[in-house]
Formats: sequence, C-alpha cells, structure tokens
Amino acid sequence: MSAPAAPAAPPPRRHEGLLALWDGLILILVCVNLALILFDSLYALGPLNQALAAVLPGFHAFYGERIHAHFTRIDLVFVAFFIADVLLGWLVAVIERRHARWYHYPFIHWYDVLGCIPLGGFRLLRALRIVSLLLRLQRLGLIDMRGWRPYRLFNHYYQLLMEDLSDRVMIKICGELQDELNTRDDFSQSVIDRVIRPRKQRLIDGMALRIQTMVEQGYSQNRATLERLVGDVVQRALDENPDLARLKRLPMGERLADTLDGVLTDIVNGLVREAAASLRTRDFRALASRLADHGFDQSLPSGAQDNALDEVLVEILEVFKQKVLQRRLDQLDGELWPQEWQRSEIDPINAPRR
Repeated sequence: MSAPAAPAAPPPRRHEGLLALWDGLILILVCVNLALILFDSLYALGPLNQALAAVLPGFHAFYGERIHAHFTRIDLVFVAFFIADVLLGWLVAVIERRHARWYHYPFIHWYDVLGCIPLGGFRLLRALRIVSLLLRLQRLGLIDMRGWRPYRLFNHYYQLLMEDLSDRVMIKICGELQDELNTRDDFSQSVIDRVIRPRKQRLIDGMALRIQTMVEQGYSQNRATLERLVGDVVQRALDENPDLARLKRLPMGERLADTLDGVLTDIVNGLVREAAASLRTRDFRALASRLADHGFDQSLPSGAQDNALDEVLVEILEVFKQKVLQRRLDQLDGELWPQEWQRSEIDPINAPRR
C-alpha cells in the first residue's frame, strides 16, 4: 500500500501576501499615529486651542475629554503594534537569513526600535518607518513609487546631489594630483620605474607586432601601386642613363633596352615580394623587437623632459577640472526641474495630479 501523499505545500508567495497585508496595516497605523501626534501638538498650543473651541466647541470638548486627556494610553496602543512589527520583522529576517548575524536586525532598523519609545523626540522617528514600509511594498511589487511625482522630484534632486558630490570628489583628487606633480620632482621617474619598466617586454612585444602588422597590411593593400611605382623608378633610371642611350643607337638597341627595363623591373619587384614574405619569419620579428626596444628607450623622458611631462599632466588635469566645473554649471542652469516638466512646460508646484 502506497504511503499517503504529503500535504501540498502552501504557495511560495502566500507568506509574502500576508506580510504585505501586515505592512499595509502598519503603514495606515503610522500615518494615523503621526497625524494624531501632530494634531495633539497643535491642540496643546493656546491660540489654536482657543480658536478650535470657538469654531467647534463640541469637537473641542470631545477631543479634550476623550483623546487629549488619555493621549499617552492611546499612543501606547500604537506602540504595541509597532513593537509587534519590529519583532515580526526580526523573526522573518532570522528565518530568511537576511543578515550575517541574528542580532543585526535591531541595529540596522534602529529607527523602528527607537520609534517605539513613547517620548516626544523618538516619536518623530516613526516617519522613517513610512519610508521603510513603502520600500518593502515596492520590493514586493505591490506599489511602484517610480511613477509618483514626489518620488520623481526627490530622485531628481538626489541624483543632482550625488553628481555634485562626485564632481567635488573628482576636483579634489585632481587638485591633489596637481599638487603632487608640482611638489615632487621624482613623480615621472616613479611612474616610469614602477609602472612602465616592469611591463617593458609586453609593451615591446606589442609594438613589434604592430610594426609587423602595419608593414604586412601596407604591402598587401598597396601591392599594385608599389609595383607600378617600382616600374616607373626603373624606367626613369634607365632613361637617364647615358650608356643605355648609346646602346639604343645600335642595331637592335631599342629592343635590348626594353628587355633590360622589364628584367630590372621584375627583379626589383621580386625583391620587394621576397622582403614582404620575410615579414613572417623569426628574423624579421627579432628585427622589429630590436627596433621597438630602441624606440621604447628613446621615447621615455629623461632629465629636463621629466618636467615637461609633469607640466603636461598638470595641464591635462586642469582641463579635466574645468570640464567638470562647466558640467556642474550646465546642470544647475538646465536641470532645476525634471526633464518631463521642462518639456511639458508645466509648473511642478501647481501641476495637476494624475
């Protein structure tokens, strides 16, 4: 007899739905609690209290007797839900192993923990719980804050702030590099000794390969032109030769001169072809490596050239700093509001909500 089938596992997203419902409940409670705290703070102000008593005496008496007088007890009811939310979130984080250690959760979500303290200054931290809950709902895919106008406005200025900070860091780094180049005389030599020379052989091999490739491609792509040029050079040399001119005066001399021209042209073109074929040999690679080695040593700055290299680097960094500053000015001039508001020419403050 076969064993009874195991009960079907609950859908993998069921617990996420329950957590989403709980997060939605906590979000509503936080908003109600913050609104109640704000209203009670305004109620405690003498002028506003008197104005409310004059306008709505019934509501003023009801609120003072039923809510304001027992505000601490009412707030403790909200605090009980908030503590339960912290404990539930801690339990889920431990089960899902979201953090390296089980006790990391209260330190990472410190604003939730401190917001549970029923004191005036700590109650304000409950506003951060709204942001945390919205991010959790966003992560679950239940809301999409990217389409909200306040989020787009906040994200726009957040990106501007991050770009401004990164630009300031880049300008600071470039300034320190310029100071280093101006104050240290051995900077260029240090770069050569620590960066370039240890990679000398790799750079030489790369240069030799480029020389070989450049010559091979140059010959293969311009072979017909080179052969025609060789023929013209041989023809011009033979025409200017006085001995060949006397040879042409003899019987059959013109034919001999033409034969000699063709033979010499074929010989020179053959030499060029043989030279091109030898580009793939080991001897040519060794020659290219020696040329690259000699050119490498000659290209490294020495003596007075070190200062010139430092000055070039300083000027390059200065141009880069000016470009960064100009970009910052352009952003401040043209990106005060998000681009979609600029294109639609809508006042972002008084724009109608969708």
